[in-house]
Parts: sequence; C-alpha cells; structure tokens
Amino acid sequence: MPLAMWTWLTPALSCAVLIGAIFAGMGSLIAWLCAVGLVAAVIAAVHHAEVVAHRVGEPFGTLVLAVAVTVIEASLILSIMFAGGGDAAVLPRDTIYAAVMIICNGVVGACILMGGLAHREQSFRVEGSGAGLAALIALCALVLVLPDFTTTTSSGTYSGLQLAFMAVVSAALWAVFIFIQTIRHRDYFLPVVEASNAEAHAGPPTNREAWASFGLLLVSLVAVVGLAKVLSPTIERIVAAAGAPKAVLGIVIAMLVLMPETSAAVRAARANRLQTSMNLAIGSALASIGLTIPVVAVAAIIFGLPLVMGLEPKDLVLLAVTFLVSTVTLGTGRTHVMQGAVHLVLFAAFLFLAFVP
Repeated sequence: MPLAMWTWLTPALSCAVLIGAIFAGMGSLIAWLCAVGLVAAVIAAVHHAEVVAHRVGEPFGTLVLAVAVTVIEASLILSIMFAGGGDAAVLPRDTIYAAVMIICNGVVGACILMGGLAHREQSFRVEGSGAGLAALIALCALVLVLPDFTTTTSSGTYSGLQLAFMAVVSAALWAVFIFIQTIRHRDYFLPVVEASNAEAHAGPPTNREAWASFGLLLVSLVAVVGLAKVLSPTIERIVAAAGAPKAVLGIVIAMLVLMPETSAAVRAARANRLQTSMNLAIGSALASIGLTIPVVAVAAIIFGLPLVMGLEPKDLVLLAVTFLVSTVTLGTGRTHVMQGAVHLVLFAAFLFLAFVP
C-alpha cells in the first residue's frame, strides 16, 4: 500500500520552507510559513513514528514514539537556549515541568475520562505503570526539586559537577526502565485484554512501508530542528509582547510537541486499549527527563549556558499533589470517570496558575 500523499509531502514542504527561511531571511510571511511548517513537521514525525511503532509492536512501539517526541523537545529547547542566553536559563525547567504536568494530568486525565465514558471501567497492568511512576517521581525529585535545597550554588541551580551527576543518573534510570519495559519484564507492559475494535487488529505495515516511514521520520526531525532554530527568536518576542510569564514559553513548547501523541493516547483509550495509553504517557514523561536533561546538561556545561532547574514553591506543591493523586490512580489497575476528572482539574489549575501566578 503506497503512503498517503500528505505523509511524504509534508516533510518535503517543511524542509523547503526551512531552506527558504535560511536564504531569504525571516520576514512576516516567512515566519508564518515556518510556524505552519513546524507544526506540520511535528505531526508528520509522530505519524511516521506511529507507523514504525505499529510494525515493531508493543512495548517497543511506544518507545519509538517517546524517543521521537523527546528529540523534538530537546531540539526546541536547545534552539531557544542558544538564541536567548541568560533569559532562557529557566526554559528547560519550565518545559520539562510542563511536559510532566501535561502528561500526568492532561493526557492521563483525558484518556481515563474518555475511556471511562466509552467503556465505564478499564484495566491496565499495575506492575508496569507503577515501575514507571516510581522512576518518574525519583527523576522529578532529583532534577526539579533538589536544586532548591542544595548549597553549593545559589538556590534553584546545580554546580557543574552536580549537573553532570544528575545527567548521568537520569540517563541511567531511563535506560533501566527501558530494559525492564522491552526485555526483562516486557509482559508488564502488554495489554490485559485484547481490544474489541477493528483498529486494534489492523495488520501491521509492510517492511517497505516501515522503512519508508523511518526515512521520512528522519527528514521530519531535521525539519523540526531547523525550523525551531530559525523561529526561536520570533517565539520569544511574541511571548514577551503578549506580557505572558516566561513559564508560558515552556508550556507552548511542551504542548506543541505532545499534541499529536496526546491524540494517539486518547484514541487508544477510546478503543479500550488503556494499556497503550499508559505506556505512551509514562514513557513520554520519563523520556522527557531521562533523555532531555543529559542533552541540556552537556550543552550547558560545554557552552557555559546558565541553567536554573529548581521549581517555584507553587509548582512544587502542584507537582507533589499530582504524584500523590497519580499513585492512587495507578495503584489499582482499574480506572473510571472520576479519576480522569480529578486529573483534569489539576491540569486546569496548572494552566490557570501559569498565566495568573
């Protein structure tokens, strides 16, 4: 079956817009085209990652999606950091915190609510989700909470040695989780029951289609990285002109990156495949820290970029409440509408307090 036209045309056009921006400069029209191209390239990248994921199967499929999304996120963060200098010192913290809150409250809440409306109750494996949540709590504490309490440097920051240590342990903990997910205890991340709809039983793509999507995934990622770099000064100016808090920039990046993946997770929940939704959500949150922090830390150390990682007090409270509620939600292996509503209320509070701190 040939690839749909948009799946290969979108990456090609996005790369063409990038080339045009490099040689023609960033006028108003080019900036709008770059913005459209960036969103389109992100959607195309996640689509092709989904095709590859469908071919390799669970739980490897969710790993492919998580890595692809994290590459996009890290590229956007680094592009704005290099362009923004000291003003972008809090961007990695804000983006990672936003990603965790969007995933743990927005994505998980939407999946549980939509799945509960469609199927009343749904099941998933506690063994896999619990292990992922434990790793996520530890990573968030090390990366986003401890910098507020260390004394080597000023509050909210790590020294170069501390930053290097956190980068190593973040990558190591993520690698251990991936080993558990894909090799040692792969069965913990497989669906409890088979979904009953035709989509769940659709045949995987052929090897040729999977390799074509893999190539187009790489092209899409190149377009995302390049467009993010040329757009980063414009994005900062728009946020500043709107008078929005700096944290909003991190939320914009996280939402842009996670939007297509959120759609995939909600579709899986409505199809009674909540295990796939949980794999996507927790895997993406872990990759957001376990892969992004080492990249950002290495860049900060090598290029001397300022980096502030400690959260503000109100954000620490919201993070703690989120993990407390998540522990209750993921503790039984069964979900219903009420649990989804609680997570979505926390997500609404996160968004409101970001704009009205």
